[in-house]
Amino acid sequence: MLRLSIVLMLAVVTLSSAQSLGNHDYSFSVNVELVQLPVSVLDKHGFPVRGLREEEFAVYEDKVLQDITLFKQEDIPLSVGLVVDTSSSMLSKMKRFSSAAMTFVRESNPEDETAIVTFGSTVTLTQHFTTNTDELTQALAGIIPNGYTALYDGVFQAAEYLRKAGSQEKKVLLIISDGQDNRSKYKLGEVLEAIRESKIIVYSIGLLNSDSSYSPYDMFAGTGRKALKQLAEVTGGAAFFPNGVQEVEQVCKRIARELRNQYTIGYKPSNEKLDGSWRKVIVRVNPSKTVPKVKVRTKQGYYAPLSREATLISPPRAK
Repeated sequence: MLRLSIVLMLAVVTLSSAQSLGNHDYSFSVNVELVQLPVSVLDKHGFPVRGLREEEFAVYEDKVLQDITLFKQEDIPLSVGLVVDTSSSMLSKMKRFSSAAMTFVRESNPEDETAIVTFGSTVTLTQHFTTNTDELTQALAGIIPNGYTALYDGVFQAAEYLRKAGSQEKKVLLIISDGQDNRSKYKLGEVLEAIRESKIIVYSIGLLNSDSSYSPYDMFAGTGRKALKQLAEVTGGAAFFPNGVQEVEQVCKRIARELRNQYTIGYKPSNEKLDGSWRKVIVRVNPSKTVPKVKVRTKQGYYAPLSREATLISPPRAK
């Protein structure tokens, strides 16, 4: 799939309600002078590891060690897009999911702004960005699940809205779903390519096993799980699959805690070529002996910008 096709396709995609996300050219920018990485460092229980020093981190781009020029750990406000599945299968779970989503909001930075994008057979902007928890609660309470599951369309269009309308530099999508996509116009590969290039971090919560002994959605659990994992991990986020609706609230607390304790690491790439190539990034941590073994999560990489001359003469980059 050519990247150019993704850019062109969005111009004709709209949302179903009167609150449309609008028609915008879809492109994510990368500042080649400074690559900034949100980095989660977690212990074996999934709790954030705080207090690490810059010298305990190493950043590699295409296996070449880079010089860190920016290092900080601070709880900064976010622009958050809640991407909520409102298909028919969510009917019995919606109340608990909504409660869990509001737990995430309340556990997050009070200055975060949050928008709600819902998807069933179509995608709807249910709530514009707001810091008002009452508005978010009312928006979630008014949702009536119905229809199919246009998951990929929901993520794609929510990412575009987040990029265009979110006022905070750090941007996050939290996807809440219980099933396999069966309605989208976009393919999973197209969505992965788009968010892979973005500065957005994606977290997903998938309730893919039913609370009853059998559900017609069980047969899709494998495919749905894989998609939610890919959507999160390509951005440096994570996917969670609780055993039941009752566990979703704890997962939301865990995600909020992680986001409030991330490190930000920046470096100027030693490879200064503006060739549009994919640059693979790896962050390693070598903490002191007093710190237990840790797990590190960050973006898998980025596309270098093209020079103006290359942009004019180069064909679209193939996936």
